[in-house]
Amino acid sequence: MDFGGESVLSSELWNKAQSLFAGGVNSPVRAAVKPFPFYTKSAKGAYLVTEDSKRLIDFVLGYGPLILGHAHPRVIEAVKDQLERGWLYGTPSKAEVELASLITKHIPTAQKVRFVNSGTEATMTALRLSRGFTGRSKILKFDGNYHGAHDYVLIDAGSAASEFGVPFSHGIPSEVSSTVLVCPYNDLVCTESVLRREEIAGVIVEPVMGNMGVIPPEKDFLPGLRKLTSEYGAVLIFDEVITGFRLGLGGAQSYFGVKPDLTTLGKIIGGGFPIGAVCGRKDIMDQLTPSGRVFNAGTFNANPISMTAGIATIHELERGEVYRVSEKAARILSEEIDGAIRMDHVVNRVYNFFQFFLGVRDVKNAGDARKAKRDLYVRIHENLLRDGVFIPPSQFEALFTSGAHDEEVVNQSAKVFKKVLEDLT
Repeated sequence: MDFGGESVLSSELWNKAQSLFAGGVNSPVRAAVKPFPFYTKSAKGAYLVTEDSKRLIDFVLGYGPLILGHAHPRVIEAVKDQLERGWLYGTPSKAEVELASLITKHIPTAQKVRFVNSGTEATMTALRLSRGFTGRSKILKFDGNYHGAHDYVLIDAGSAASEFGVPFSHGIPSEVSSTVLVCPYNDLVCTESVLRREEIAGVIVEPVMGNMGVIPPEKDFLPGLRKLTSEYGAVLIFDEVITGFRLGLGGAQSYFGVKPDLTTLGKIIGGGFPIGAVCGRKDIMDQLTPSGRVFNAGTFNANPISMTAGIATIHELERGEVYRVSEKAARILSEEIDGAIRMDHVVNRVYNFFQFFLGVRDVKNAGDARKAKRDLYVRIHENLLRDGVFIPPSQFEALFTSGAHDEEVVNQSAKVFKKVLEDLT
């Protein structure tokens, strides 16, 4: 890695990490930064500072949660106050009631909520709920949609699973994989065919695919899923771990005007702290223990720190300015990128997150995304990093903007993007 200077400390840390962690990291995509990952010392606003004192404009933002930017003062203040009062009780707390009230206020279909600790736990619980509610065993997902790292969704998965060539993870019993059916994203013909011939408990979908780059739904796709799942008695699950509170306070279901039965949330609702949630129809949510017989439990469910950070984040989002700034930043930068690339390409943007694909003319599903020139994307990533801009190291992730990506940050970033893209494309 060439930051235009020394990167001695990151190199030393990487060498040590390889003896401590499988592949040197604790989540695979972090190893995609070549020749080795940089190590972050601090972060503020739109910037990361590495252990080698390199300042980087950040378009990864923790892979989506930090819509306010890093270390927002309102979140810091709220968390400090909570730390003074304790950070794990093993009992209910007022904060969980307050955060759930905000979620049910803004997410149209959220009649009840169950907090968990990650997006993975949220989707796992939602699928278990769909099986418990319907009495059926099979689920339908879409190629390239990533719903976390549990057995039932690591079939044709996007994100780091695709980046490292393991969209079908080893270690998943065939008995499990046989209960998972897969259709191409944006394909209602395949969806109806599966629902007609199989007893499907739940259909889980990213309303905007954010784990094969960014791929928006075609106009009729989400309404079509709503119609088909209602017709065939399957539970429709929107995985809004990325889109929840990013596409506005009501998430993708408000943005596109389509109401699922269950919604999974994460990332933004914890303000950057570990969190996940399942919410949705009361009759389905009441199947969870202790009111029903679908089991879920966790020592850290509704952790006071995550609850408090989430409350502060949503209150800041309710002011509206963060959405205005982040949308404008994503719009301007995606237009600048589109104009700077000198080859066949696609720039897909939905509101305040986006991705560009090189060497293709259209990207409507995971198959299209896999045809893009990933090797060239990696070179672009490396050159941007050298010049002080950090984008995802994987083609199959998204660039995110925040309320901290103001005009100065955007102008500085646009110059770097223009230089690198014109040189390499």
